[in-house]
Amino acid sequence: MPQQKYTLGFIGIGLMGKPLTLRLLNAGFKVNVWNRTPEKLTPVVDAGAVAFADSGVLIEASDIMILCLADTAAVETVVNQHILPCGRQGQLIIDLSSIHPETTRELASRVEQYCGIQWVDAPVSGGVAGAEQGSLAIMAGGSNDAVAIAREVLKPLYQQLTHMGETGSGQVTKICNQMIVSCNVLVIAEMMALAKSAGVDAARIPEALAGGFADSKPLQIVGPEMANETFEPVKWRVKTLLKDLNMAIDIASRQGHATPMSGLAAQLMQLHGSHGFLDQDPSTLIKLYSQR
Repeated sequence: MPQQKYTLGFIGIGLMGKPLTLRLLNAGFKVNVWNRTPEKLTPVVDAGAVAFADSGVLIEASDIMILCLADTAAVETVVNQHILPCGRQGQLIIDLSSIHPETTRELASRVEQYCGIQWVDAPVSGGVAGAEQGSLAIMAGGSNDAVAIAREVLKPLYQQLTHMGETGSGQVTKICNQMIVSCNVLVIAEMMALAKSAGVDAARIPEALAGGFADSKPLQIVGPEMANETFEPVKWRVKTLLKDLNMAIDIASRQGHATPMSGLAAQLMQLHGSHGFLDQDPSTLIKLYSQR
């Protein structure tokens, strides 16, 4: 196993953070870890990560901080309360979270101004399976030099990393990704519910459509789950798609663009979430169309 030259500080060991940390450890990196819920650290500590009770101490002990957090507010809290007081010149933040592009630009400017820290926004697509297999698609925003370092460090995690432009451009690209994914999953749920009610063996639809224009990764992943109503384990969450759709609507409003399909998708996601499904897998969306 090669000895990697950077010490990483990974903050946020959740659905995605756990497999990503395990892959970085397997690639030979020294990885310091901190999580708001300490018990979630056990699997990565057992694999060789070093747990820190104080995130400030972790930041002081790390060359590169990798964030994998739930939303914009969580990233703001970590940056303002932990990184700004403890960060130092020459460090790098790689933010794998999906957050608002405008907040990304503001935080990146702040840490550079006060600490001399560079920032790469590097949201990912591919879900837990992609994280486990190292086949994620990563959309990166930042300077050429910073993205080059991120490309090297994140190599165990991705199949493709694309430098999209300046800071914030990775987040915009991820939101575009989520607009497609969300609308796709919703129409798959609508279609599967229709097929079932019309007497078609819905479990055979992903196979029947494979390779055609209607085929997609979401169809092949959530289609069988919807057909068989197998909603566990949760691989991603309805609230994640809703968060990103709401950001898409906000950005479109600022730019003066209409996003009617994404707007409707957000309303449907919100309706589904209001029935107790916010923390459930998006495959449960079939229930939105199956209710009588």
